[in-house]
Parts: sequence; C-alpha cells; structure tokens
Amino acid sequence: MKAHRVLVSQPRPAVVEKSPFYELSQKHKAEIEYMPFIRVVGVSLKEFRSQRVEILAHTAVIFTSRTTVDSFFHICEEARITVPETMKYICQTEAVALYLQKYIVYRKRKISFADGSFTNFIELIIKHKEEKFMLALSEPHKPELPETLAKLKLQFSPVILARTVAADLNELDIKKFDLLALYSPSDVKAILERFPAEELPAVATFGEGTLRAAVDAGIKVKAMAPTPTVPSMAKAVDIYLTKLAKGEQIEDVAVTHDADKEEFIRTQQHKLAKKSRTRRTAPCGHRRFKVRFRRIPSGKQEADDAISVAISPTPTENGIKTAYSYLFQL
Repeated sequence: MKAHRVLVSQPRPAVVEKSPFYELSQKHKAEIEYMPFIRVVGVSLKEFRSQRVEILAHTAVIFTSRTTVDSFFHICEEARITVPETMKYICQTEAVALYLQKYIVYRKRKISFADGSFTNFIELIIKHKEEKFMLALSEPHKPELPETLAKLKLQFSPVILARTVAADLNELDIKKFDLLALYSPSDVKAILERFPAEELPAVATFGEGTLRAAVDAGIKVKAMAPTPTVPSMAKAVDIYLTKLAKGEQIEDVAVTHDADKEEFIRTQQHKLAKKSRTRRTAPCGHRRFKVRFRRIPSGKQEADDAISVAISPTPTENGIKTAYSYLFQL
C-alpha cells in the first residue's frame, strides 16, 4: 500500500518548490496539500491590560514566535508605550530574532537567540538571569517554559499576547487523505471538533505537546518529529512513506518520559543555587579588617588578641580613633 495524499496543517508556502515537502512529493509520487487548521490572532489592548503586567517594569522580553512579536509592538503602539533602547530581547530561534528588524534596529548586544532546542533556550535565558523578564506567550501554550523558569527562581511575568482560534473545516473531506500532519495541540483540538478520532487517517505529529494531545484523544500516531534522528516533519513523513511502500509494519508512536530534560533542569537549579550562596559579610557600605595589638593582662603572661572591626571604606581620622578607643576599652 502506498500513501498518495498527505494533508499538512500549515499555510501553503509562497514558493512550493522550495518547501521540503516538494522533494518528498517528487520522491514518493505523493500529492501534498496544505490547509491551516488554526489561525493566531493578537490579543486586544483591553485583554492585555486585564493581565496587569507593566511592560516598562521589565528589562527583557522572551519571544517564542513571530506572532507574539507582532502583538507586543502593536500593543506598545496602541498604548503609546515607548520601549527603551536598553530593553533586551531573548528569542527561541534566529528566525524570530531576525523578525524583530521589522520593529527595531537589530543589535547583537540586545538581541539573543537560541538554536530552537529547549535546553539551549534555557541556557540562554540563564545567561541573562539578572534581568526581569516578560515572557510573551500564546494561548494555549506548553507549560514547560514558565514552569522551568519558576523552578530556576528567575524573575519573570508570563503574559498572553496571542490566541489561537480554529479555522473553518466544514468543507474538508478527510477521507481522501492517507496521512495527516499536525503541528500543535490546537491542530489536534480543531480536527477533533470536526471529525471523531476513529475517522482520521494515519497521523504524524510535531512536538511532544502535539503527540501527547493526540494520544490522549485516542488518535493513533504513526510518525513524530523532532527527534535526534528525525529533525523535521518532512523527514518523519519521508520515513513513514518509505516504510509503507516496503510493506513494513508501522507501530503507533507512544508518549515517553523525557528524563534527560528533567535532569538538565535539576542541574541548572543546582548551578544557580550554588552561585547564589554568599559568605557572611560586613554590613553594606563597610569593609572588615583585623587589628592586632599586644595587651598585658593582670597575670605575667603576654597575649596577642585579634579583633575584627567594621569601618567605612574611606575611614576618617575620627573614625579610626573611635575604633581604637573601642578596642582599648575591652
């Protein structure tokens, strides 16, 4: 059996020939169709204000998508908020970072980006741990990012800047497709609002959250990305179609427990806790030094005593006299 039609829940590329699915369609003689199941819209100024988050009270913004970038600057414009030049931007991917050029001058010293992986993104945020972050999110979103920042005890304020709404799928004939490629939990929710799980064809998912949502809903998932060996959805579909053409038995993809990610979070927690430990020091604005003097007690034996005294960083003559007066009163 060979799959001939694949439905991808994404907008049609501007140049189809440059899409990774185009090469896949040529290789397997498959027909690839595109139809977004959801659309993302920015929140209104009223919705933003109801969350009681002050933009200017933060020194850095964390972006995970271009939609939240659009919404952030739209809200700033509508609320007449001038974002200071000192504001830093932490982005999950280079594509999101480059998209900021639409609104600000791109400067490396205030724009940082990760390679798209969760662990690299967290490591990047930790490098700026002294900042007060505003975490720009879409609704719904995966809870792992805000939960991890909370575990690491970083200063951040989560704020919803965009929401996903279902597209009109009434004219979709799901029976003519052999494989369905879903990219988000919202895609899963949207397709299930139109069709029951048992009527769906084979499904490929992108991301752990999408896989979990599909499996929990009773959908049989046959391919999944990204993984260390399958970095993209196109690759996952390629492997699936290859196995199908060879007549191989394809097992359902199961949800697995990511122990490596949890171990990474625990390691980062330990590092931050270790750095935060400080020695007990003198009061702020003072320094400590030891004064050694020789004293002859009532007995015949001489003794050296050392006493620690805290004085100003720039001691005056009267301050030094006061310290010595205190010592000799002992």
